[in-house]
Amino acid sequence: MKKEAQNAGIVEGFISLGKKATGYVRIIDLDSGKKSSNKEESIEIDHGFLNTALHGDRVKVALFSKKEGELQKGEVVEIVARAKAGFSGILEQYNSVFFLAPSDTKMYFDIIIPKEKLNGAEVGKKVFGVITEWPDPKKAPIGEIIKVLGNPRENDAEMHGIALEKGFSPDFPVEVEEEAEAIEKRGITEDDMKDRRDMRQTLTFTIDPDDAKDFDDALSVKELSNGMYEIGIHIADVSHYVRPGTALDEEAYRRATSVYLVDRTIPMLPEALSNNLCSLNEHVDRLTFSAIFDMDINGTVHKEWYGKTVIYSDKRFTYGNAQEILDKKEGLHYNELHLLNTIAKALHKKRFEKGAISLEQDEIKFKLDEKGVPIGVYRKERGDTNKLIEEFMLLANRKVAEEINEKDKDERVFVYRVHDSPDPDRTADLVKFLGKLGYKVKQKDGRIPSEEINKLLDLLEGKEEKDTIQTAIVRSMAKAVYSTKNIGHYGLAFEFYAHFTSPIRRYPDTIVHRLLFEYLQNKRIEKSHWKDYELAALHSSQQEKNASDAERASIKYKQVEYMTYHIGAIYDGVVTGLTEWGLFVEEKETKCEGMVRMKDMTDDMYIFNEKEFMIEGKKTKKKYKIGDNVKIKVTNADINKKIIDYVFV
Repeated sequence: MKKEAQNAGIVEGFISLGKKATGYVRIIDLDSGKKSSNKEESIEIDHGFLNTALHGDRVKVALFSKKEGELQKGEVVEIVARAKAGFSGILEQYNSVFFLAPSDTKMYFDIIIPKEKLNGAEVGKKVFGVITEWPDPKKAPIGEIIKVLGNPRENDAEMHGIALEKGFSPDFPVEVEEEAEAIEKRGITEDDMKDRRDMRQTLTFTIDPDDAKDFDDALSVKELSNGMYEIGIHIADVSHYVRPGTALDEEAYRRATSVYLVDRTIPMLPEALSNNLCSLNEHVDRLTFSAIFDMDINGTVHKEWYGKTVIYSDKRFTYGNAQEILDKKEGLHYNELHLLNTIAKALHKKRFEKGAISLEQDEIKFKLDEKGVPIGVYRKERGDTNKLIEEFMLLANRKVAEEINEKDKDERVFVYRVHDSPDPDRTADLVKFLGKLGYKVKQKDGRIPSEEINKLLDLLEGKEEKDTIQTAIVRSMAKAVYSTKNIGHYGLAFEFYAHFTSPIRRYPDTIVHRLLFEYLQNKRIEKSHWKDYELAALHSSQQEKNASDAERASIKYKQVEYMTYHIGAIYDGVVTGLTEWGLFVEEKETKCEGMVRMKDMTDDMYIFNEKEFMIEGKKTKKKYKIGDNVKIKVTNADINKKIIDYVFV
């Protein structure tokens, strides 16, 4: 392809691949780290100018002179960071050439595998491979098979492949496992408990999901003589065991997070720590880092204390059995559960009075058989006990961040959890979208005030389009990230916020524990080291995104797999999106989204009316809008392309 006009500068951004492997790069403001939200500012990269760039990569782009009426175009001149660690797919053979055919439909080349790099892999197997060289961007890359995953469509093989593509392995390096096992074997000694506040005589319990195996947090409750209550929020003291400079710490930093796929957890720490010594298990002493508050029934904190503690968990509640006790108004520790629930509701009310936004969505879980095949679907209910734990964790996270900023804040580095206010361009797109659906919202300074969003969501309660609109609202917002630069948390309406409460599964929480402990001892972090914390925050944010992508990919796989067993089945659906070639429809129970293509709507000639945002029949004037209830039949579920096709019944 002939190179276009001379370059007009270099920009940096993330590339997305569309049809025919054309790339679109959203520019990053290198000072703020934000991606442009304006579609008109995307840089279009023709396939011939990708220069090995792949979907999701961070790239540098040389801009071409802009032609009037066209998108800005450019050429990738450098791959700053790859989005994927490698590719899972099927090993295939053509004549004497072996190649990995990637499962990722955005990967526009197969990967050639030299015979000596097969590493025991057989043709037809699901494998994971990496690109080792790519000398000519117009030809297929050369690679190596790293792991044989199993047979295609076997649950373990598919889930393993999804995790590995995002850089998460279920296996830990030998030296990391050995370090963890040695720490577990040593256990908790008298020396470990020295200089800790002993909370073992105070009633303490955990509340977690039925299938939880690691317990980060516990609550303690004690009534005080002055009519107030001492509420302890006790968090696993991971930083006591995971020390800088160890193989264990290096691996935890690299992973930065645990990953939750449909059927498994890939932990940040080896099980010897995550499920055992660090976990706040029932009826054993555990080392914790605690935030302890003297509170009144209205959720006001009158006194606070932070420090290292030792606890004993008297009871391991599940959300379900704790909820049952609250509902029946009787049972083990009912009074304490009721007290905590009352305070939690008061904390929740205060948050929303200050502008917090309600964006809770139903979570869908799959029932799997012994082979991992999806045989049913259920909605994960969020009761008062879920919200109770959430409110006290939010309280601890907020108060820890406020504590750091109480004095000498300019002399203290810290890792915050920040959430920027919405971009005006994205807000304008959202307002336009809502308007097409018949909903008007007020704006102020290019933003929709949080009370307007909450009012809209209340109005949508019970309506079919609620989930679609809620998703649109979430997409219009910035993503919460980690940073040493505090800008507050827009969604929670907190001026200061950090992640303190889940160090077993989030590395930034471990950093927060270390920093808080230093500051409680009136120590300082040299400014020459501050940059290391910002790099750790950036890395953790990216790993969190990778983990989220892996989780979504595993859900999508199971949704499509579920529908492969239900071809011809008829379901109730709701219209969730409209395009010029068809309608997106979500099956109500499983939330499996698929498409009804316009070409399959044979009862009339249908046209996409973009202005009115509906699809309308020319003769019958039959209309389809977002939120419409429809009857659908499954006609196809392509597990390779991850798509589901429906037709109207």
